[in-house]
Amino acid sequence: VRAPGALDRLRDRLHDHDRARAAAEAVLSDGAVRDALSGPGPDLEALAASAQQARGALLVAQSAQTEATGARTAFQSVRNSLVAALDASGPALERHHRVKELADTFAGGGLNNTLRMRLTSYVLAARLEKVAQLANERLRIMGDGRYRLEHSDRLAARGARSGLGLRVLDQWTGVSRETSTLSGGEAFMASLALALGLADAVRDESGGFDLATLFVDEGFGTLDDESLEQVISVLDSLREGGRAVGVVSHVAELRSRITSQLSVRKTASGSTVAVSTPGAESAA
Repeated sequence: VRAPGALDRLRDRLHDHDRARAAAEAVLSDGAVRDALSGPGPDLEALAASAQQARGALLVAQSAQTEATGARTAFQSVRNSLVAALDASGPALERHHRVKELADTFAGGGLNNTLRMRLTSYVLAARLEKVAQLANERLRIMGDGRYRLEHSDRLAARGARSGLGLRVLDQWTGVSRETSTLSGGEAFMASLALALGLADAVRDESGGFDLATLFVDEGFGTLDDESLEQVISVLDSLREGGRAVGVVSHVAELRSRITSQLSVRKTASGSTVAVSTPGAESAA
């Protein structure tokens, strides 16, 4: 005779066995399982080799993961250090930008400086305007009032530095054009007028200090008779004002207008210099 509890336990084990048997029969009745059971058996050695290769690949992957994790940690440390250094360098970078902007202003390389004018050129541009104004007083006499020099800050071609240009206004036609369009004689008169204007500007800005000596080298041969007379008239007015005017020229007509002369003559044995002044003449 069995105890009531023992009988119940046996009954439960029997039911569990029935359920496990039913599950096994269901698996065995599956078509894929039947096909696998009817086919050749698995190659255990090949499967074991594949498993060994998979374990090796797993170890390599785990090692690479460990290295990547270490690299990530090191990179994070470097990043934190770099961010801290950038935060600390903020004032220095701000000062650098201010100094660079100031340097670009001096050098004429700022983004907003379309004329690419250096600071020195900017100052000279103001001086050039005054020189041109004073030069026009001389040019008006030499050129019958036809031409007038104008300071130009037009943008130069091909990105060249700008701001120190000159143009000439033809007051007879009202057309402003480049100084390069002047004829040889006109260009000489404009250059002479600029030189005289510069001397006048120096005198005005130096407390009346005067450039007492002026040398004019060549250029007279490009003048017609009327222009030559006008230029000589201006030079005479300078001489009468107390300035010494030296003229280097091959124009014969000037000889009769210049009282004190140094004549240089070339010979086979060398060059000679003849000095002639009113009432006296000597040679060396």
